Amino acid sequence: MTAMRKNDAAAEKYLRLLSEKFPTKESVSERLIHLSAQLGLPKGVEHFMSDLHGEYGTFFHIFNNCSGVIREKVEYVFGDKLTKEEQAEFCTLIYYPREKIEQIAARGTDMDDWMNTMLARLVALSKLMSYKYPLAKVRSFVPRAFASVVIELLATRPGDDPAQRAYHERLITSIIEAKSGASFIETFTALIKRLAVDHLHMLGDFFDRGSRPDAILDQIKKMQSNLDITWGNHDILWMGAAAGNRACIANVIRISLRYNNTDVLEKGYGIGLRPLTLYAAWQYPNEPPLKAAERAISIIMYKLEGDLIHRHPEFDMEGRTFLDKIDYENATVRIDGIEYPMNQKSFPTIDPSDPYRLSPEEHDIIEELRSSFMDSEPLRRHIDFIYRKGSVYNCFNGNLLFHACIPMNERGEFVEAPLGSSTTMKGRAYLDGVDTWARRAYYQHDENAIDYMWYFWCGRLSPFSGREFKTFERMFIDDETTWEEPDDPYFTCINNPDICEKILREFDLDPAHAHIINGHVPVKKGESPIKAGGKALVIDGGFCHAYHKKTGLSGFTLISNSRGLRLLAHQKIADVKTALQENHDIESVSETVDLQSYSATVETTDEGARMKAEIEDLRALLDAYESGEIAAED
Repeated sequence: MTAMRKNDAAAEKYLRLLSEKFPTKESVSERLIHLSAQLGLPKGVEHFMSDLHGEYGTFFHIFNNCSGVIREKVEYVFGDKLTKEEQAEFCTLIYYPREKIEQIAARGTDMDDWMNTMLARLVALSKLMSYKYPLAKVRSFVPRAFASVVIELLATRPGDDPAQRAYHERLITSIIEAKSGASFIETFTALIKRLAVDHLHMLGDFFDRGSRPDAILDQIKKMQSNLDITWGNHDILWMGAAAGNRACIANVIRISLRYNNTDVLEKGYGIGLRPLTLYAAWQYPNEPPLKAAERAISIIMYKLEGDLIHRHPEFDMEGRTFLDKIDYENATVRIDGIEYPMNQKSFPTIDPSDPYRLSPEEHDIIEELRSSFMDSEPLRRHIDFIYRKGSVYNCFNGNLLFHACIPMNERGEFVEAPLGSSTTMKGRAYLDGVDTWARRAYYQHDENAIDYMWYFWCGRLSPFSGREFKTFERMFIDDETTWEEPDDPYFTCINNPDICEKILREFDLDPAHAHIINGHVPVKKGESPIKAGGKALVIDGGFCHAYHKKTGLSGFTLISNSRGLRLLAHQKIADVKTALQENHDIESVSETVDLQSYSATVETTDEGARMKAEIEDLRALLDAYESGEIAAED
């Protein structure tokens, strides 16, 4: 019996509150029966995705086909009934119902007959996929307007009894006669997608490089499935920008210009770049407009970053300040005692005698941009969502999820990292502290915490970054030996099973069964995403087009179901137009990571632990009813 069940005033008060929800013995018994039975159902399917980087087209197709799971279920149910071509067209209907219905109608097809057939198939597939869920939960997945008919169709047994078959067929015919065929097809396809994925884990980096992070966030905000987010460094960058950190804002603008995806700023979030582009055209009249704007905001960024580094010596980033180390007359820069020629000779916006001072024009530009970021309602809505659903790390069903790393040394020991001018932390305590500071920056507008959002973006000991950025060198120095970005030893240490087990124990997880799951570092061609014999998995497979040559893939999805873990490597992803015209689907290679000899049930999950705690509470209430300590209603 837990502390709450002891015979004390707090326990009695709790049980009396619980009795208001379950006032009779019968209501308690009913809830106990439901909970106890649900513990024996198979655990829900979890999907893990990371580093989408604004690639909405890729995400949208994977989202709609649930990383290929729907196709597998279609093959299982209809493999001996439908040809491969018929299966492919049926899958496309599930992915894009409205568009497919329009396409079929344009062919001159008898739509009543076609809808009758499709609804019967959708019902059969929905039945199979609903077996892992209690009926009440399935009902909650269906829009209220259609719930009674959908649940009735799922409850029919047309293969068992002629009367049931006639009733089943009549229900479908009545839907079509009521001109509701298209609506019910869309309802069933949405239900199938919801049944396919019980919980979605997003391991960070919605933003940058790709052009539509806003569309991805809009899409997942509409999801009915359970969802959690672990923040990535690119998310932290935008979170810092939304909190008003000027250096974060300049970084966001620079990356958007570099990847030519300014639409997300101007159209998605209403953040105008005209003052910047006009200023850049004046300062760099011989440069193309985008290049000139990128150069202008980069100089502003280096000035703002230098100011932050000077204000916070605990960042230990003095080696990342360069504007005071440039020989402006000879166009060289001194780095680590070596003089390097620069590929730019003109720096019209820098005063060599005070290189980190913003000019009046630069000051006005960054202040106007800051106002735009902080006043953007669409951006605030998305950042609010990321904060509400997100965290630095997540322990879920025995697995440890985070985006990048836990700062370590070469011996696999946790290292102290700064959180304030006189405070350092390490290991789990550091990640908890970072979470607190990130929330303090956004919700409390704490200036010190806002400064730290930039460090969390690119600091050497940041759990979101874990490497030393070489942005300045890559922009101004042609010698590529200066471009190498040292990584945190964590990324090497996770190849060691003993160190992985140490990390898992730090988070109170069982090393015998738990896994570390993170993204951040794209898995290169020929490299295995599975580390330390399966103890750690790196699932950044390169959703972003910019990484496809490096990874040879279009991304990973890690799937956890009742039988274990498997990793899907997406080889080629059809766009929506091709999927509709040719019924092309995602091409993926599946690799088993952890195959169990048993089928895991809800009882083994975090949700199961919560259910068992509720069962204990309800039994205590039932005891109180039966003993007369609390009076039950008749």
